[in-house]
Amino acid sequence: MANKPLFHYQNGSVVSNKHVFGRRRSSAASQRKPISMPLLCGMMLFCLGMLSLFTGQMASDLDRYSQRFMKQSLFNLDENNRGPIDIWESEYAKYFYGCSVRSATFPDAISEQSSNGYLLIAASGGLNQQRTGISDAVVVARILNATLVVPELDHNSYWKDDSDFVNIFYVDWFISYLAKDVTVVRRVPDKFMRSMEKPPYTMRVPRKSPPEYYLDQVLPILKRRHVLQLTKFDYRLANNIDEDLQKLRCRSNFHALRFTEPIQALGQKLVKKMRQMANRFMAVHLRFIGGGDKERYELREIRWETLPDIDAVGERRRGKCPLTPHEVGLMLRALGFENDAYIYVASGEIYGGEETLEPLKDLFPNLYTKEILANEDLKPFLPFSSCLATIDYIVCDESDVFVTNNNGNMAKILAGRRRYMGHKRTIRPNSKRLSSLLMQRDQMDWNTFAEKVKAVQRGFMGEPDEMRAGRGEFHEYPYSCICEKPASDIIAAGNNGGGDGDHHQSQQFKENEGLRKRSNEEEPVLGAKEDEDVFPD
Repeated sequence: MANKPLFHYQNGSVVSNKHVFGRRRSSAASQRKPISMPLLCGMMLFCLGMLSLFTGQMASDLDRYSQRFMKQSLFNLDENNRGPIDIWESEYAKYFYGCSVRSATFPDAISEQSSNGYLLIAASGGLNQQRTGISDAVVVARILNATLVVPELDHNSYWKDDSDFVNIFYVDWFISYLAKDVTVVRRVPDKFMRSMEKPPYTMRVPRKSPPEYYLDQVLPILKRRHVLQLTKFDYRLANNIDEDLQKLRCRSNFHALRFTEPIQALGQKLVKKMRQMANRFMAVHLRFIGGGDKERYELREIRWETLPDIDAVGERRRGKCPLTPHEVGLMLRALGFENDAYIYVASGEIYGGEETLEPLKDLFPNLYTKEILANEDLKPFLPFSSCLATIDYIVCDESDVFVTNNNGNMAKILAGRRRYMGHKRTIRPNSKRLSSLLMQRDQMDWNTFAEKVKAVQRGFMGEPDEMRAGRGEFHEYPYSCICEKPASDIIAAGNNGGGDGDHHQSQQFKENEGLRKRSNEEEPVLGAKEDEDVFPD
């Protein structure tokens, strides 16, 4: 069988999955072209594939050399050689997948009797903010060699939800799934509590504390008091920690935290209803919008007592404000989504109600919410904001495309999960560039505007090359838990007719140097011709 190139763009250029990690070209190399580099690399990898067929194993040294060589040549094409982005899915996604399996050197969890004491956790914030705290608490318990007590959810925040862990998450699964990593119990044994001379010691650790802080400042107290409670536990663990601990973070967040059966059943029921109407659909997560005096007054009344005096127009121009539903719709239409696309709107109560959503509905008439789809099934969950948030979470997670107008906790958590689960298309606005462009849209025709939107949104579409070690919150960019298939396996799969569903031994995804400049550094160019298309209504 003839050797097949790894990928094709519409302009005929060839690129491999490694192209998404780095693009470095020397001027000297670009001037000297004695042979075709793509041809050379293709021949070399074809030979490797044939060698594996005859020997049953891959020549690992030659494979590693070929991958290093390709990073410097075949995979490093100019930005201009990139084809248009598929708005529904990434063509590179199938070459990456989540990998958080325990390493062989990661010891089993210490028993309850041998641990340094019981660790109590009081989570903080909304459901998704608490989710980050819970997954981090698992890692902290491991660092301290402590027995983790099932975390306590926040009942006192703005959301005023009395739900406990057991009402939201499948607690038995949580305990059993993590059994080899951390010992988890439902409560501190009554006999042990009665024997204590003092109540549990309570403390709050600084945000983003490294493991060394827990070992130096927290562990001595735990050993002395035996029961320790950490309060307001959200984002209290450093972003960059040991890789084995990062993988534990992923196992906790993406696997151990399952929703209860009633919540999961209703969420899947809504997904099924969306699928019955359309083969694929978008989920759009909207947050509070506005910024004028009226909105600021009402925000003070319902959530924040004090707000700084800001210039709403200036903040919007600097990309500090969420896009309005209308602006989200314009962005999606400009990217290429047709007005017959089906959209699930995930949110709490939208500020301004149905009137605020009307401009988005005009652009995309097939607009649905959990209230529309669930009908009477939603009634048992209405008093519990966390339960309602989990239903939105499930539908957003299962959607073909997830779109957010904000950078809140739900958006971050879902973006990280969707990357881990196969880089499902996840779109977040390039707010700084897009806000400015939207404010100037009356100065250009629709075609010009659409091209500018596509340009500024490169790097904000959930592509694998957006992953950077140390970039943002680990929960949003779980780089230690994303693996790619070796180049030799990709060639072998291509020669066998694809094999998208095959499972391959992975090599760890690492950030390469020389990542392309992000499109948000480009200045929008204004201008319109009188005879070109106008904006959609």
